[in-house]
Amino acid sequence: MTISLVIIVILMLAVIFVNGWTDAPNAIATAVSTRVITPSAAVKMAVVMNFLGVLIMTVISPKVADTLSKIIVIQKGQEEDALVVLAAAMFAIVIWATAAWYFGIPTSESHALIAGVTGAAIALGGFDSISRPQWMLVLVGLLISSVLGFFSGWLSVKGIEKAFRRVRRKTADKVFHFGEMFAAAMMAFLHGAQDGQKFIGIFLLGFYYYGITNPEFSFAPERLADGTFATSPLLIIICSLFMGIGTSVGGYRIIKAVGMDMVKLEKYQGFASDMAASFCLLLSTLTGIPVSTTHTKTTAIMGVGASKRISAVNWLVARDMILAWVLTFPGCGLIAFLMAKLFLKMF
Repeated sequence: MTISLVIIVILMLAVIFVNGWTDAPNAIATAVSTRVITPSAAVKMAVVMNFLGVLIMTVISPKVADTLSKIIVIQKGQEEDALVVLAAAMFAIVIWATAAWYFGIPTSESHALIAGVTGAAIALGGFDSISRPQWMLVLVGLLISSVLGFFSGWLSVKGIEKAFRRVRRKTADKVFHFGEMFAAAMMAFLHGAQDGQKFIGIFLLGFYYYGITNPEFSFAPERLADGTFATSPLLIIICSLFMGIGTSVGGYRIIKAVGMDMVKLEKYQGFASDMAASFCLLLSTLTGIPVSTTHTKTTAIMGVGASKRISAVNWLVARDMILAWVLTFPGCGLIAFLMAKLFLKMF
């Protein structure tokens, strides 16, 4: 096993850990802010549901992992260099995600991953190293996570308000207390399903470039006749565990920014935003479109807030989030590009 493969495995596990640490709190933010569950209990629930999401959905529908595993196009003879630039991409993502956590900005780990891999690939072979069809799926995912998330949140809360307009407030609060706990669990489950598969896809890519394609060897993948990968159960478990460990570290800054500062939510509104975001994530996972769980969740919350009145959304907080999303592609991509050039000289 070459040093580049060792480095990429270590950095990949670090990125998965950071994702669980900085991105997973988005899933439980509304449940905490509506006081349905305590922060410590929410984190424990997220650990379990993230683990199950990666484990179960990668077996049921591994299409997202397959999409990410094909995003880089490598020419014959570039396999060793491809491992080096993948390691550089992972290093850049850790830097970007940690900085975002420090400032309490829920930047998208998914887009940081794609931006990092893209920037590193360009450093290796220019724009010809990027698969345009796979990138189109990324752009579709961006549209889904932003537009569909917002309008799903808006429609969801309007439907609930209409359905419960004759129900006593005390009764409705009890219903949505438990409903929001379920919805938050679903969000954590589907966060694991989406983000866990993205990282598994990069793992598959790295091992394939190294030439390990036998699923009986450690946790390496098998390349099937149709060009897709068969993922080892051990790889799924390892990715699940590292994401769960990262989540257990917590992320109160992200919870506060998403669930408290942007929109003040009631229990039924938190339920509406989580169920709307969960629907978008489930649809995307089953169709193999990589979307941002952060974008989907936060735009669903914006839609819920805007359903009552536009001023209910703290657009200054929303502006900072949107700015972070916009800067992720050029920012993280540039860091990855520079790190890739440096790593290629070093290794």
